[in-house]
Amino acid sequence: MKKNKINLLLSICVFSMMLGCSSDEKQTVVTKTQLVMSDEFNVDGAPNPILWSYDIGTGNNGWGNSELQYYTNRPENIKVENGFLKITARREQYMGKSYTSARILTKGKFETKYGRLESRIKLPRGKGLWPAFWMLGSNSDTAIWPQCGEIDIMEYLGSSPTKVFGTVHGPGYSAGNAITKTYTLPNSRFDTDFHVFGVEWDENYINFYVDNVLYNQITPSDVTGDWVFNNPFYMILNMAVGGNYPGAPNSETPFPQEMLVDYVRVYQ
Repeated sequence: MKKNKINLLLSICVFSMMLGCSSDEKQTVVTKTQLVMSDEFNVDGAPNPILWSYDIGTGNNGWGNSELQYYTNRPENIKVENGFLKITARREQYMGKSYTSARILTKGKFETKYGRLESRIKLPRGKGLWPAFWMLGSNSDTAIWPQCGEIDIMEYLGSSPTKVFGTVHGPGYSAGNAITKTYTLPNSRFDTDFHVFGVEWDENYINFYVDNVLYNQITPSDVTGDWVFNNPFYMILNMAVGGNYPGAPNSETPFPQEMLVDYVRVYQ
């Protein structure tokens, strides 16, 4: 019996290590199963205008990150085709920039307070590529970032095809001081197949998942400022090129590059 107990404890510790959580952390796992929003991207053409709108242009200082792309709503950069949303980054001269890409958001169309939000995505590969599936507080027009809050469900650098990041930004913990954790994919890469990226979010925690593997939990006690995640948020899908975080593409980064999205789903 003692041997069995030791084996059980060892198994728990190994499992905890696999999740990236120390043995004294308490994981809150809630399965939310009521589907309240779904885009399966099964109608060819532009993204569903009932759910999605576009950010166009270069934003302020390259969307705050010195990014190099011009975001458009052209089918060359974004379209639904063959069951997938395709966000395509291109190297081309356009509106004074050397790259184009796309960024869509559900702001004012679908916003949610809490839930399980997930997307199945195949990511590109190459230095300078920065795709993301993320969220901003719906009050982002009046509560200037980071006061509005930001939840990065998935961020990825094309130069590191086995790693993704799950992050929160808020007042006192933004940019380089954000609360973040890396998930490394075992025995594979994110550019060779689709993977499901998600969070399960409630009043006092945000759980981060890859392929239903829980790899991080962030709670109010983990942040170094106000917990600003008890308000509605909207979703964003985009692929940036260059910027402070990934750096510029190099000669070995081929273009065009595609971020393929199979679905976006939200459960309560």
